[in-house]
Amino acid sequence: MSWSQKIAGFIFVIVLISCVSNLHAQTEKKKLKQEKQKLEKEIELTSKLIEETKKSKKTSLNEVVLANKKIQKRQQLITNIESEIQQINNSIVSNQKRISELEKKLEKLKEEYAQMIRAAQQNRNDITRLMYIFSSDDFNQAIRRMRYFKQYSRYRHEQTQLIKSTHDSIEQKNAKLRQMREKKISLKARREMEKKNLVEEKTEHNKAVKRLANKEKELLEELRRKEKAAKELQRAIEKAIANEIKKSEEAERPSGERTIKRTFEMTPEQAELSDNFSSNKGKLPWPTKKGIISSTYGEHSHPVLEYVKTKNNGIDILTSSGIKARAVFEGEVTNIMTLSGQNRVVILRHGEYLTVYSNLKEVSVNIGEKIQTKDAIGEIHTDPETSKTQLHFELWKGKKMQNPSHWLAD
Repeated sequence: MSWSQKIAGFIFVIVLISCVSNLHAQTEKKKLKQEKQKLEKEIELTSKLIEETKKSKKTSLNEVVLANKKIQKRQQLITNIESEIQQINNSIVSNQKRISELEKKLEKLKEEYAQMIRAAQQNRNDITRLMYIFSSDDFNQAIRRMRYFKQYSRYRHEQTQLIKSTHDSIEQKNAKLRQMREKKISLKARREMEKKNLVEEKTEHNKAVKRLANKEKELLEELRRKEKAAKELQRAIEKAIANEIKKSEEAERPSGERTIKRTFEMTPEQAELSDNFSSNKGKLPWPTKKGIISSTYGEHSHPVLEYVKTKNNGIDILTSSGIKARAVFEGEVTNIMTLSGQNRVVILRHGEYLTVYSNLKEVSVNIGEKIQTKDAIGEIHTDPETSKTQLHFELWKGKKMQNPSHWLAD
């Protein structure tokens, strides 16, 4: 293997290792950046919703929930920043190690080059070279000696280029190192600012909780109203499901068409829609363009009354006034109803799956209408007393409730 091939191989290995390392670091960096941007947007939206809530000049449960959400997002943001700082620390250590290796390599290359220069000075006389060639035992040996001088000259040139490229590499890495240190200083300052904001937010949250704790009777009454409304909605959904099953069982099928039995009697087209819905688990768009999940699926402790448990059959999404609910998947409008405490409610069917959108101010669809993904369903109701705009969203597979968070995209 020639010297040029060895040098090319050496450079290739360096570039390959560097590329693999940089690719992993860039992937992690991109992931942290995306997460940070998402958290910053959520904090900004939560702050906006809190300000809207405060317009009522009355401490509400909604304000406490939003404050708690903001604290959670702020803590996640601080963790994200700390992860970014740690990533930079790792990169600094890695860069310093690589610079040290390159500096050692540079010293070795310089020493080898110095030895070549000394050898060249001893044989710099052209006559000496000619005498060395002419003193060959035969023609073949003379040819080999001529090639040696030519290869030697080329190797010196390649060594010079390698020294230069190694030196440039060190300079570039030192410049990158300075940038990383500056970024680290900036992130540390940002982290301290976020921690300060977190302390202030926790103080405000605690004050709001104390104010509401003195209104236990009002909170319990509000909770009873919500539980009653939730049970009424559940009964209405179960009735709607029973009606759908009955309709599908009674529907006449064209001669020779095969019915696929699951929870509902379904045509092949409906079964295909159901399968498409199922295959999009974890990828469905949100039922609102923007918002904050204020209450998740399942049983939870009350935000203020810790001894009280609440149950949610779906998720609640707080958003801005005027925002419309939208379909999470293509389907058909099967029910539109008005319920006490839920305002207007729309149910869409997607094969054997149902999605429920409640607490709408007005509805912009009709029963039997075919809906596409992200089509507007209706404007979400805004409570005039608390300025709260909240959509209640549920997802059912036949007669069985599902956790919507498992189906919606992050």
